Amino acid sequence: MLSSVSRLAISTGRRSVHRAAALVPLARATAAYNAAASRSFTASASAPRHILSSAAVSLKTNMARYYSSKSYPTHITINMPALSPTMTHGNIGTWQKKVGDAVAPGDVLVEIETDKAQMDFECQEEGFIAKILADSGSKDVDINRPIAIMVENKEDIEKFADFTVGDVAGAAAPAAAEKKEAPKEEAPKAEAPKTESANAAPSRSDAERIFASPIAKKIANEKNLSLGDIPGTGPHGRILKADVEGFTPAPKAAASAPAPKAAAPAAAAAAAYTDIPLTNMRKIIAQRLTESKQNVPHYYVTVEMEMDKVLKLREVLNKQSEDKYKLSVNDFIVKASALALKAVPEANSSWMNDSIRQYHSSDICVATSTPTGLITPIVANAETKGLATISNQVKDLASRARANKLAPHEYQGGTFTISNMGMYGIKHFTAIINPPQSCILAVGATEKRVVPGEDGDVRTASIMAVTLSSDHRTVDGAVAAQFLKSFKGYMENPLKMLL
Repeated sequence: MLSSVSRLAISTGRRSVHRAAALVPLARATAAYNAAASRSFTASASAPRHILSSAAVSLKTNMARYYSSKSYPTHITINMPALSPTMTHGNIGTWQKKVGDAVAPGDVLVEIETDKAQMDFECQEEGFIAKILADSGSKDVDINRPIAIMVENKEDIEKFADFTVGDVAGAAAPAAAEKKEAPKEEAPKAEAPKTESANAAPSRSDAERIFASPIAKKIANEKNLSLGDIPGTGPHGRILKADVEGFTPAPKAAASAPAPKAAAPAAAAAAAYTDIPLTNMRKIIAQRLTESKQNVPHYYVTVEMEMDKVLKLREVLNKQSEDKYKLSVNDFIVKASALALKAVPEANSSWMNDSIRQYHSSDICVATSTPTGLITPIVANAETKGLATISNQVKDLASRARANKLAPHEYQGGTFTISNMGMYGIKHFTAIINPPQSCILAVGATEKRVVPGEDGDVRTASIMAVTLSSDHRTVDGAVAAQFLKSFKGYMENPLKMLL
């Protein structure tokens, strides 16, 4: 009969079994290793297995199995995943499962908010939720931080009632590192007389020897609290999140006197403004656009074009659509931009520090406003798609972007961006380049103007202005001018887009 470890190794080639040598018999560990090796995978204590995926895309997070440690039975630790290249932390949304609930393959466990979207995560394993370590609404949870515990046997759930992040097996490594660094500063500290025990003294006098969970350190830093003043209730005196949140610092005599005088101005100031907490998306927008303006040498080129033929063709095509599509001016702009990039490939490029990368397809990002910030869903290979396909795809992407339902590959990447503010009546504006792209096209509103006619008379025409922001490292002024000339040619003769 196969042991539980052998059955675990046979059931999947993606798991990494973490064995506790003091508690698991050698024969059991050897059997697990042999079974794993025979199926071409390696069990490693430093490589947790990945078995969570998003309902919309194949995204995965860390889940590592641990065998009995202290009084805790065999369990699986679910860690915070990194869902995008720019993600260093995320927010916990609504838990769809609570402690004690059974989990079956395909069940949604929790919603996780990344820097660009909120995703539902499904579990591909069977078990029971024994402990939730990051509650709904938790902000800025670092990647790889434990967020939940799952067990295979329902009877084991109650044994995890007092389980904390500090009890996770992987938490022993930082503690060991702190112990090694502590002796460097023990000598000067030993001169002062201490009334506490030898073990307690360094944990409160030397910051490096204070055992605290990462979230406890973060909260203490935000509140300007000294960890040395906070008593820990975790294992071996480890300071937990609840210890920091429940700690009230002793009032300082020097600061107590002027406090009443400052109370009135503080109350008045509080009524004058509202501080709105930043979402992960807003933080990333601020960071990337600041870097773009500081590091990318922008320059701007503007051109005007007549839109009467586009408007007439749009009207004719929409009448014949039979409700299969409804073209907008922006759909023509996306198509014309994609074709212009094929005609002037130098504009379809990125600065790579030691080279210039030139793309072979026109993947057009369309800037879309959402309640939480700006996002740029991508119309991939737009040069190969018809106007009706582009129109339907843009509407679908925009709708799902506002509902935070986009998959990462639908908004990460792209080779060129369009920002259209014409629907708001804005005639002209300049846009900030979205790195690592080289160009972004700012589109203004169409307005009626009086222009010279062919016979010397005057006539009215619908005029639209667009401004191309370019990275001067990759796109010279002449290249930007050639792109806008090609773009204008397609917009003023839209039938060429249909060829």
